[in-house]
Amino acid sequence: MTTTIPDAERATIATSLRALYFVRFAFAIVWAIIIVLTAAAITPLSATLLVLYPVFDLIAAVIDHRASRGTRSAGLLYVNMALSLLAAVGLALAAGSGRSAVLLVWGLWAITAGIVQLIVGISRRSLGGQWPMILSGGISVFAGAGFALQSAGSSASLVSLAGYATLGGIFFLVSAIRLSRAAKAGTR
Repeated sequence: MTTTIPDAERATIATSLRALYFVRFAFAIVWAIIIVLTAAAITPLSATLLVLYPVFDLIAAVIDHRASRGTRSAGLLYVNMALSLLAAVGLALAAGSGRSAVLLVWGLWAITAGIVQLIVGISRRSLGGQWPMILSGGISVFAGAGFALQSAGSSASLVSLAGYATLGGIFFLVSAIRLSRAAKAGTR
């Protein structure tokens, strides 16, 4: 399921993804800090943040698609875009119903998006730097199940979303660093 990509194209894609992954890392960390500070209740600010996360993921998937159009993963990115759009709408609606509804929607999104991320990471193995993305996709599936289970209990808390975003951001950082080798290989 891996794609064979010429070295020059691989380096171009790796360079684009590396830059995108650094931005995604920074966004995730800032978002996590702000959500922790506002997680006690769903306020207009925290509701906006909840919707902003999948909107940012949608924008990142569009940028990723433009960078990797010639690869097999490009089609899967459409699925990711649709999931992120549905999550943004779902979270906007769920925010009015409380933390349990938010955690359920987030959990379902994390499960489905994690499966897509896992498949995309596997299909991009030839680029290098994808093992963190593969692990992140797998962990996202398990975390999503945890959010869904937490939504049914009395201890529903949005703080756990900050941990999820932080871990995801760290995986993006590690992947960006690992992609540096592939990006540099094309400049030689």
